[in-house]
Amino acid sequence: MTEQPQTTDAPVEPAGQRAPEPPPAPAPDPFTVPAPDVPPAAAPRNRRVLRAALRWTAAVTVFAALGVGSAYGITRADRTDLPGLATASDGRWAYPEIERPPLPSGSPGPFDSGNPVNAHYADLRALLLPAPEGARDDEALRGADGWLPTKDLLALYAAEADQEEVGQLLTDHGLRHVAARGWTTADGTRTRIYLLQFGTAEVVDELFGALVQYDSPVYALDGAAETANEDDYPASAVPAQVTRYAYDEAEPYGPEQVRQAYVQAGDVIGLVVQSRKGTAAAVPFQQTVTLQSELLA
Repeated sequence: MTEQPQTTDAPVEPAGQRAPEPPPAPAPDPFTVPAPDVPPAAAPRNRRVLRAALRWTAAVTVFAALGVGSAYGITRADRTDLPGLATASDGRWAYPEIERPPLPSGSPGPFDSGNPVNAHYADLRALLLPAPEGARDDEALRGADGWLPTKDLLALYAAEADQEEVGQLLTDHGLRHVAARGWTTADGTRTRIYLLQFGTAEVVDELFGALVQYDSPVYALDGAAETANEDDYPASAVPAQVTRYAYDEAEPYGPEQVRQAYVQAGDVIGLVVQSRKGTAAAVPFQQTVTLQSELLA
């Protein structure tokens, strides 16, 4: 008997058949590998763009903060404190630098504690407001040696009876002297300022009450028979030591509109008169009265 070869249970690969393919690699984790449409090489450029954006954001924030601060500063500052901001549009005049005149040695100011009569010891003529730039001086108001005759002041009043009555009041209250100054600006506005000095503030208190009342002055000026209190004049525009009554001519105006203001400061009464053919602007009038009041305070 012929022996058969021994066999095993292991399968025999058929001839010509290839080995099976290895299993595919696992898919990449999308959280660790850049997305296909954003190649890794682009990352540095994106960082530069981000840094630039942050820089611009910071710059915009700084400029915005500066802008807010500048806007606040402008709203708090006076227009005259801003050299680059034109002020002509509000009608104010350009006055020269204004300083109070020096006092005689050892003399107190009019409202110092050591001056119970509130006397002005500075030269009254030096307390007159100077003319604004470009204005033409009224030489006739200077009088002799800068003192105006009382009759020239009384000529302001329309009625002859009023001139006599005011003249008597001035005499009775001991008028010492009158200083005056005037000018005309390029637009035809004429300004006249009169300062009347007496012995004490107590005397002036009594006289002032005889010259003014709230709605109108007691004695009408020439060209301003009917007047009304100028309500739009801010009370804060006049120093606390000064009393002011301002009036505007009532409509219809005459050939000129006349504005006037009486001010009381210690032993001095001031009268400011401003007129112009047609209409007289309110702003330069208020500005002039305010500056003259500050010189007397």
